[in-house]
Amino acid sequence: MTFRTLFLFSLLSLPLAFAQAEDRDVPPTHPDVAYGEHDKQGFDLWLVPDAEEPTPLVIYIHGGGFRGGDKSTVKKGVAEGYLKRGIAFASMNYRLSDSGAYPIMMHDAARGLQTIRYHAKEWNIDPQRIICYGGSAGAGISLWLAFHDDLADPNSDDPIARQSTRIHAAGTSDGQSTYNMHTFREWFGVPDLPIHSALPPLYGVELDADLNDPKVTKQMQDVSSITHLSPDDEVEVYMTYRRPNTKVTLETSKSDWVHHPLLGLKLKEAMHKLDLKCYVTAPDIKEENDPYGSLTNFLVAKANEKPE
Repeated sequence: MTFRTLFLFSLLSLPLAFAQAEDRDVPPTHPDVAYGEHDKQGFDLWLVPDAEEPTPLVIYIHGGGFRGGDKSTVKKGVAEGYLKRGIAFASMNYRLSDSGAYPIMMHDAARGLQTIRYHAKEWNIDPQRIICYGGSAGAGISLWLAFHDDLADPNSDDPIARQSTRIHAAGTSDGQSTYNMHTFREWFGVPDLPIHSALPPLYGVELDADLNDPKVTKQMQDVSSITHLSPDDEVEVYMTYRRPNTKVTLETSKSDWVHHPLLGLKLKEAMHKLDLKCYVTAPDIKEENDPYGSLTNFLVAKANEKPE
């Protein structure tokens, strides 16, 4: 059996492994690990039992428009599915927009990631093989971590702050590569597209705020992961969407356009210009050269890939 055949067989067996686990709910080995003082600054962690070598880690970051959601929304059996593949799993909380505007959400996830890296030896986790994924807002945070400059402060007195915030790969479901309302309108070709109600709290402004105000414009740009994309971001991305790539109009629901596959296609276009890999799938979008076939397959394959 060739290596490629073995690899494909392994990927094909993944849905079965996860399906067999979906009715079970394995409790985390480390529940409610705090990485800050706020009750939303915490994560649940599932470690691979009796692992002889450091294991990769997949981190789930929940969605909810930055206004809701919780780490408990991870689907039943997902953690066990990864554990069966020798991969540790975490589900991350972060402060929501009722606690403050951007960047607290992204910085919280980064701090949670740094906390895990600080304890990597204790928890038998390979700090070089950490992957983030999530849906909607969680997707946006995962992409932001993938592209943003490392927030590590090597001169800090805080040993956790000295840890890297870079990740090995990012996966998304119904994710946004931008949160800039001007960019939404430009990409969809709808200049008067009404603003989504989740965005002003994310920016830290009122619903009727002037989006041309330089402070607001800067906030909209910085919160968008695509703004931070650069040639040195050697991070592979896999994006899935439940909606087809249909034309957006003024009549399109806000839920539809904010989870539209065009937001993935625009990121793919930008990444390909930099020779970076990005895969986008939707009901009417199929990747011709997709070596993974699903988001789960991608996450497992990248977790098991040792960085050069």
